[in-house]
Amino acid sequence: MISKEIFDIVVLAWIGIAVLLFPVLLKITAPYGRHTQKNWGPMIDNRLGWFLMEFPALAVFSFFVFSGDNFGEMIITIASFLWITHYVNRTLIFPMRIKTNRKKMPLSIVGMAFFFNIINGFINGYWLGSLSLPYPESWFYDIRFIAGLMLFIAGFFINQYHDHLLIRLRKSNGADYKIPFGGLFRFVSCPNFFGEIIEWGGFALLTWCLPSFSFFLWTLVNLLPRAIDHHRWYKKTFADYPKNRKAIIPFLL
Repeated sequence: MISKEIFDIVVLAWIGIAVLLFPVLLKITAPYGRHTQKNWGPMIDNRLGWFLMEFPALAVFSFFVFSGDNFGEMIITIASFLWITHYVNRTLIFPMRIKTNRKKMPLSIVGMAFFFNIINGFINGYWLGSLSLPYPESWFYDIRFIAGLMLFIAGFFINQYHDHLLIRLRKSNGADYKIPFGGLFRFVSCPNFFGEIIEWGGFALLTWCLPSFSFFLWTLVNLLPRAIDHHRWYKKTFADYPKNRKAIIPFLL
């Protein structure tokens, strides 16, 4: 068993890596999706890549939560249910919905995401399953839990709805892109990313611990640069792209 002191050092180091990596990701466009490049090594099927990338977040987190002494504690059970719901969708459902049979992604990107999700799944699963102190019954009435739960649910549906709009834009198994409209696309280019940020911000709030904060920070570090790259691509690709849209945060960024 890892002591809380060593575990905290690991999480703080993980947070430090995120902070150092952020300016790098602002300069490098991850080469998958609409930004796919073939000079990043071997390529694999896009759907398989999504499954492999996301699977550790589901499997590793679940293992450490379910095998820990805290399993069955109500707040931890609720938090675990939220995490698993998100990653069942991301691992098993989302890859089957996307219409990209002809697309591929670099295996190197899959490997990096696979590694990230192992670490992230372990940090959050081990904390909730083994190291977290029991939440008091009063936590159910705490504004952090209530607001966090509402934010997670709202972010999940924002993410799902706008993923659905994007998938519906594509012809069956096509590789073409169009300007998306509807919902929060009125304001930003990447409302699906915006929803995911709200989700994990809510998760960090309702669990109120350093590991979930680290995941929220990593979500920002990963998705803000990705959204900026998407926004820049849209404006470059479509001459009639709406000029009033921001990249990811309505009216701000």
